[in-house]
Amino acid sequence: MIVRGGYVVAEWGDPERVDMTFSVTKSFLSTTVGLAFDRGLIRSLDDRVRAYVGPVVLAARPDRSAERVGRAELLHPFDTPHNRTITWDHLLRQTSDWEGTLWGKPEWADRPTGQPAEWTTRPRKAPGSAYEYNDVRVNALALAATSVWRRPLPQVLREQVMDPIGASPTWRWVGYDDSWVLLDGQAVQSVSGGGHWGGGMFISARDMARFGLLTLRRGRWRDRQLLSEEWVRRALTPTPAQTDYGFMNWFLNTDRKRWPSAPATAFAHLGNGTNIVYVDPEHDLVAVVRWIENGAVDGFLQRLLAAVEKP
Repeated sequence: MIVRGGYVVAEWGDPERVDMTFSVTKSFLSTTVGLAFDRGLIRSLDDRVRAYVGPVVLAARPDRSAERVGRAELLHPFDTPHNRTITWDHLLRQTSDWEGTLWGKPEWADRPTGQPAEWTTRPRKAPGSAYEYNDVRVNALALAATSVWRRPLPQVLREQVMDPIGASPTWRWVGYDDSWVLLDGQAVQSVSGGGHWGGGMFISARDMARFGLLTLRRGRWRDRQLLSEEWVRRALTPTPAQTDYGFMNWFLNTDRKRWPSAPATAFAHLGNGTNIVYVDPEHDLVAVVRWIENGAVDGFLQRLLAAVEKP
């Protein structure tokens, strides 16, 4: 689906089909954090997450590292010496090096590097110093955001973003069978930030295009500022340890390294598949392409922009 100037100018395939969008889910997750920041629920992104997240009471199939207290199972996801130093900004930029196990999945299970014998013994990197794309840590952010909102993140997203932008009622955002926690006496599922292990966002290309248009308009939809322009500016600020990455999952085209055919100001919400919501402020353009080879994306953009710029 191609949207220019706010209008659909081309579409093919089945843009209303609901399908897994893998790590584009991360952009929806970081948006719920942005909504909390805009409303003062998170005072500063440089605050340590530990100050916002108390003991997590598990509602079903507890993590093996949980501490048993009576009949409750408790997690303390930000209470190791290393994890106590992690800020919201570190989690949003995937530079936290968070340590631990969440929903039965140790952080070293996702994209491990080095020797297997070192996965559980290596020294931790100082938060902010190194980038590592890791879905277990993304899920730790989702749990922290759920703790701040004290209700399911899909409800927050629906009420404050998806309904206002006219998204369909067909999208679904899910976690895992064992990612249920108790909040204020209610069982709440902590959703995942990607497609690993079966969770994530299931959504149509048409609804993805609406979300892309919201980010193109820097959080504004018609006469409403749904997401603050300050948040969008921060999301588009390069991460020092990974300059083509802003907040999850805002991929940047810094120095045109990622997509040489596109402007340096372009960005994308990107996930495996490849699922991509390409956003181009210079051309007032949003393009949603799904199940395209990652190596073919720049060629697609080259043809798209040639058609847009054709006199």
